[in-house]
Amino acid sequence: MNDTSSALLGPAEIRDLAGRLGVRPTKTLGQNFLHDGGTVRKIVRIAALRPGERVVEVGPGLGSLTLGLVEDGASVVAIEIDPVLAGQISETVHARFPESDFEVVLSDAMDVTTLPGAPPTALVANLPYNVAVPVLLTMLQRFDSLERVLVMVQAEVADRIAAVPGSKIYGIPSVKAAWYASARRAGTVGRNVFWPAPNVDSALVHLERRDPPSTTASREQVFAVVDAAFAQRRKTLRAALSGLFGSGVAAETALRAAGVDPSARGETLGVEQFARIAEQVPQGDGSQGEGAEGAE
Repeated sequence: MNDTSSALLGPAEIRDLAGRLGVRPTKTLGQNFLHDGGTVRKIVRIAALRPGERVVEVGPGLGSLTLGLVEDGASVVAIEIDPVLAGQISETVHARFPESDFEVVLSDAMDVTTLPGAPPTALVANLPYNVAVPVLLTMLQRFDSLERVLVMVQAEVADRIAAVPGSKIYGIPSVKAAWYASARRAGTVGRNVFWPAPNVDSALVHLERRDPPSTTASREQVFAVVDAAFAQRRKTLRAALSGLFGSGVAAETALRAAGVDPSARGETLGVEQFARIAEQVPQGDGSQGEGAEGAE
């Protein structure tokens, strides 16, 4: 292993590597390459990985965070959508850490249903900002082996994911994340540690897996209720859920049966209350929640 001063990628190395590969960061893929070793090690430190822990990373890019994870002793499988970057990253990692346990999967993270090797117990990533919430929720859904998550996202998105009922920013991402895990904001990240520098602030959000609410409703049914409740935030639940239940009267009956005030709004309810409402959905309805994982 190289000495730690040269193990990670610095700004000059990032630009040089990108230049040699002909890579220009694109907004389409949400690419902002992390180039500050101190920030990388801060993220790894907060992740608090166990020695040899199997970690999945989404969007490794040129490998800045990947190298930090490998340096910490993690067993890493990275999912990269860009074939040029995917083709380079193994060479980058093994040049610095020849004995590392590292694999790369060339794919869109939204299409991945299985991963090679041991099931990952942690997700650590600098997520592309334009797809951060759907990717996060999809990974939690598909890989129930994930115990912990630490992702860097747009600061506003981090706040939404970690928001609690009753706050102005509480919404669909907050409730759906709460189905899988408890979430908290875990730190801020400055703009100048990226190339190119994004025009938004970044933040870390930490999630700990927990059991979903005890309910007879399916996740799809619960998420369908969540989607309907926030489709028009200003509406009462009686009005917002009238389409789902067939009428305002039916929605009010279902809400009262669930122990929820029909005049309340979605932003005041926790995931457990949404689950109780979903139990009242007529059988066969409510399966449309799958397509709007991160919408708001």
